[in-house]
Amino acid sequence: MNNSLANSVRPLWAGLRALFVLTVVCGVLYPLAVTGAAQGLMPGRANGSEITANGEVVGSEHIGQRYELPLKKGQETPAPDLRWFQPRPSNGLGTNSVNTRYSLLVSGATNRSGDNKELIDWVTAAKAAAVKDNSVPGHPVSPTEVPADAVTSSGSGLDPDISPAYARLQVRRVAERNHLDTARVAELVERHTDGRILGFAGEPRVNVLRLNIALKQLVNAAAGR
Repeated sequence: MNNSLANSVRPLWAGLRALFVLTVVCGVLYPLAVTGAAQGLMPGRANGSEITANGEVVGSEHIGQRYELPLKKGQETPAPDLRWFQPRPSNGLGTNSVNTRYSLLVSGATNRSGDNKELIDWVTAAKAAAVKDNSVPGHPVSPTEVPADAVTSSGSGLDPDISPAYARLQVRRVAERNHLDTARVAELVERHTDGRILGFAGEPRVNVLRLNIALKQLVNAAAGR
């Protein structure tokens, strides 16, 4: 009987010791080592690639934001604030009634096929809005000038970047709305255009948040503030 009890307790005790060791190694030491290495080697990325303006965190380099007017009575979706450069559409997997800075609840693609009616309606409406919003007196925008990223959301739905073509499409409208010289706004876009990663990977891009921070500084400087 005693031998039977001992034989039953022995593997149980071995299992408990293994559980303790693995908990310490995998649940304490490994996370501490990874966290320490990340904070030592790349603290900015480890802390969420935060972007600051005037000493205040205003967002992340890797998560897009919306620039919209307050929702008016009777509106289902707020209108874009056309003083600012606009990001890509954010159609995704869900909506959010809590985070007013972004309409998504979870990150993800629309999962619509190319011939899906809802997707076609989204793209058609987005193209019409891009043409209307970015046409200024004397400089109408042609539908053929609207790039793909102006009318489609990214795979995550949270893309912080737009193409240089989409940024340039918005230059005249942003300049007019902020009473700025068009050439100065165009120069701002060029300064905030990043090339391909390592010179060959990906496509040139413009981070919308960084661009709008620079735009706000330009507006304040022009106003003498």
